[in-house]
Amino acid sequence: MDGSNVGSFERTTVSCRGLTKSFNGDAVVHDLGLDISEGSIVGLIGPSGSGKTTTVRLLVGLLEPTAGTATVWNTPSTELSAAQRQQIGYLPQIPALFPNLSLWENLSFHASMYGLRLRRRHRLHHVLEWVELDEHRKKKVRQVSGGMQRRLALAAALVHDPMLLFLDEPTAGIDPILRSTFWEHFREMRDEGRTICVTTQYVGEAAYCDYVGMLSDGELLLIDTPENLRKAAFEGEVVDIELTRPVEPHEIDQLAQLDGVLSRPEPLSPRTWRVVVEDADAAIDRLDDALERLQLPVVEAREHVVDFDEVFVKVIERHRAAGDPAEARR
Repeated sequence: MDGSNVGSFERTTVSCRGLTKSFNGDAVVHDLGLDISEGSIVGLIGPSGSGKTTTVRLLVGLLEPTAGTATVWNTPSTELSAAQRQQIGYLPQIPALFPNLSLWENLSFHASMYGLRLRRRHRLHHVLEWVELDEHRKKKVRQVSGGMQRRLALAAALVHDPMLLFLDEPTAGIDPILRSTFWEHFREMRDEGRTICVTTQYVGEAAYCDYVGMLSDGELLLIDTPENLRKAAFEGEVVDIELTRPVEPHEIDQLAQLDGVLSRPEPLSPRTWRVVVEDADAAIDRLDDALERLQLPVVEAREHVVDFDEVFVKVIERHRAAGDPAEARR
């Protein structure tokens, strides 16, 4: 699925076409097309150096594109007005915090930058509670852990109650329980109509997003719903079959020719095979009957729910094997 199609039937908040950024002649982001709909969460995942942070900096208007366009509310991201920027929250990978000021003083400073005056004290308490730091508000930044500093930086991105958020690895260094809590809050904000673009190093967090874009070597390889990405990675649904005995090569050839099987089965063990099928629910009963006719009695046939680590590895492997980003998308 081409990223430019995401949200094409809804109001688009962020859009880019042919977005490219080069440093010293080397393209870090290349020909990226993406639409982000109002009231959605779009996640960008990819290995280190894939261009996630540069993409966010282009979308938020901190970098000038080498080629192509990036717009926010139909305005070039580098030309956003002060009023428009007050509606944007940005969490950079390396946040700007003052080590000798308290958590409260840091957050108050960020609030003042956005002109927040009315009910500021109430708002500061609210966002500090949101990131579970209110009881630590009098501590100096240099006295707290890196994870707490990360949470404070997230609070600073939210303090002015923005409608659009760009969050560059907001859960890095955060424990799993708090990560889950943050994602609950992100989804609540989405449900209120806010728009969130988030990068993450935790591939499993893709399941929390409405759309997920996979980047590698500056290319946007795929973007789609989490469920569709699971199917796209293996080009079908996946069933694991455990047999009563090991199988011979000619028997595997027969298994590959069964109705609904899309590719040659992959061995997981001498008696367990992974099969890609059109529809897992419909295929399991047919596979049981067909395997019995082939005298390959089945211990169990079950759908394998593909996790996003597997999706990520499959998509990246396919991209690098093809050596052609356009072909990888197809």
